[in-house]
Amino acid sequence: MAFWWPIIVLAFAYAICRFLLMLIPPNVPSIDVDASDVLDEGNQTQENSFIYIPPRGRTQQQDRKVQCYEPATMKYLGFFPALTPAEVKERVAQTRKAQKIWAKSSFKQRRQFLRILLKYILEHQELICEVSSRDTGKTMVDASLGEIMTTCEKLTWLLSEGEKWLKPEYRSSGRSMLHKKSKVEFHPLGVVGAIVSWNYPFHNIFNPMLAAVFSGNGVVIKVSEHASWSGCFYFRIIQAALAAVGAPENLVEVITGFAETGEALVSSVDKIIFVGSPSVGKMIMAKAAETLIPVTLELGGKDAFIVCEDVDIPHVAQVAVRAALQSSGQNCAGAERFYVHRDIYTSFVNQVTKIVKSVSAGPPLAARYDMGAICLQEHSDKLQHLVDDAVDKGAEIVARGSFGHLGEGAVDQFYPPTVIINVNHTMKLMQEETFGPIMPIMKFSTDEEVVKLANDSRYGLGCAVFSGSQRRAKEIASQIQCGVAAVNDFASTYMCQSLPFGGVKDSGFGRFAGVEGLRACCLVKSVVEDRWWPYIKTKIPKPIQYPVAENGFEFQESLVEALYGLNIWDRLRALVNVLKIISEQNPVVTSKRND
Repeated sequence: MAFWWPIIVLAFAYAICRFLLMLIPPNVPSIDVDASDVLDEGNQTQENSFIYIPPRGRTQQQDRKVQCYEPATMKYLGFFPALTPAEVKERVAQTRKAQKIWAKSSFKQRRQFLRILLKYILEHQELICEVSSRDTGKTMVDASLGEIMTTCEKLTWLLSEGEKWLKPEYRSSGRSMLHKKSKVEFHPLGVVGAIVSWNYPFHNIFNPMLAAVFSGNGVVIKVSEHASWSGCFYFRIIQAALAAVGAPENLVEVITGFAETGEALVSSVDKIIFVGSPSVGKMIMAKAAETLIPVTLELGGKDAFIVCEDVDIPHVAQVAVRAALQSSGQNCAGAERFYVHRDIYTSFVNQVTKIVKSVSAGPPLAARYDMGAICLQEHSDKLQHLVDDAVDKGAEIVARGSFGHLGEGAVDQFYPPTVIINVNHTMKLMQEETFGPIMPIMKFSTDEEVVKLANDSRYGLGCAVFSGSQRRAKEIASQIQCGVAAVNDFASTYMCQSLPFGGVKDSGFGRFAGVEGLRACCLVKSVVEDRWWPYIKTKIPKPIQYPVAENGFEFQESLVEALYGLNIWDRLRALVNVLKIISEQNPVVTSKRND
């Protein structure tokens, strides 16, 4: 017992020291980011605050300007240049120079960069959410859930585990290479390009940027033409944090423009990450094929939300409505198909109807609305077309939310949250990506039926399954063809940043987030070296040295048997034969096949 006491005391002292160190806050400098021009009470001029009227007869691209406005009010926010291919290539070239310096940075320096960002985000949550809200129409609560929490989670995961997953990983060397050490090394790719969508303007920039920069890359991000105003402000935060840790200038670039800007980016970088629609994703793939760079595609979704008959209906109904209205109708992470067991169908619909009727939509910064505006122009027309098609084929609208005060001459950027029943898979609403606050609910009778219904889609991003039996819910979820699944919860997979995120089928391929997403920003290199150099070196056995001995194949055959034979006796006999052939001192003779 006396032997163990010192060890116990040392372990206890070590634990106490670790705990005390946790109480000492890290020394993280603050950064100053000019936000005067993005706040209403800032220095915005009267000329820069008029109501934006989309031009008729010509596109923004022809003007070579990205015009920015609030979708909820059409208030003009300003414009940014649509970069030409030559300008894009110049930006990438500058980032490439910076990356060569950053590739030699320490993980300590990279972690400090993350801490500075995390500190700024925590201290400026309202500002970040307000900018996102103004540029996309989402509410402050939705911005906090989708922008702030997910980004903070990614930052903390990288801080705690990022270095571990980028260090060399040693692997077994197998039987034939016992005298070797085998490892996998993770080196920066160079410049990672990202083309991101508008629905989460803050997180969609920070998500690929954090993984790329922490793994030693530079990154050039093309923001959506529908969210360029917010994206360019968020870029200031990144620039200030990079400067605070002494990172090279131009390591991260945010660019604005249209299709040709994105095409030029794909042609210039070492990897491309794309978040957007399947149709554009296919064009990205075709362009990337010209230079054979790796591609990660996170495309559309039509997630199934499955409710079995043994659930807590009021609770699941509340979750279901949140899933349907995710991000103010901009639900890239939301559910778009709801399957409810026929035994509770009526009760569930009644509960959902009650909730939806209490939901109000309006300009998100004008009051406490549950839903904001739809970001894309004329998207409400598409939503109405999908609803009309469903109603024409027998569906029924049972509930709609209300509108708040939109003001005189309000733009058609709002769509009421809508519950539709008696839907089926002949309706476009159940097949096409909606991206809107519509909740179509369909009956099912058996688990086998609902699995078949959920898989009857060209999309395969995620699913959520609810049942009073966790085993049953897990069994259903395991059979659905998708990349992420939540059991008795919704969207929880994305809040676990240790997990990879992505889909199958028309929802894309490749993964970001998690170990897989982090390492996807790396050149994965396999390395083998001598384990006991220089005492044991690899030598070619004499029977198979050139010129190969007459018994060379017999030697090789016995060697394979000795290494991989299914039972110990066969392997021992083969090993004896190997040693016998090696010990023979006969001169090497050329094989008869070579005579």
